[in-house]
Amino acid sequence: MNKQKLSAKDFLSQAYRIDQRIDSKIEQVSSLHDLAAKATSTLSDVPPSGTRNIRRMEDIICKIVDLEAEINSDIYSLVDLKRKIIEVIKSVSNTEYQTILELRYLCFKTWEQIAVDMCYSIHHLYKMHNAALEVCNWILNRDT
Repeated sequence: MNKQKLSAKDFLSQAYRIDQRIDSKIEQVSSLHDLAAKATSTLSDVPPSGTRNIRRMEDIICKIVDLEAEINSDIYSLVDLKRKIIEVIKSVSNTEYQTILELRYLCFKTWEQIAVDMCYSIHHLYKMHNAALEVCNWILNRDT
């Protein structure tokens, strides 16, 4: 793991990006399922032409299977990364910092949601977050 080359913020933010990619691929699979349903439900009184692509459904199913395999791989990566992030966050001794980091980087909450949940002003929350990141930077770089 190249934790040492990343800043704490970059390291912690990776989970959100993987989660976004998973969501995007899930949307793509849903779109392909819709397309497959359209391909099978097209009925007409006119007989199909001889040039019709009879492999269309097969191609769609292959794409769905490939995307689902990518999603599963991304999910495994996300779970593994979240485990590593949890290890770093647990190493932070200040429980308020831990809570901020967990809410932001594991639950993907907005700053406004975290401020309301923790009863802090945004300005104070940012200060605490910056301090928490400094601790995480120290944790990530102490073994180098």
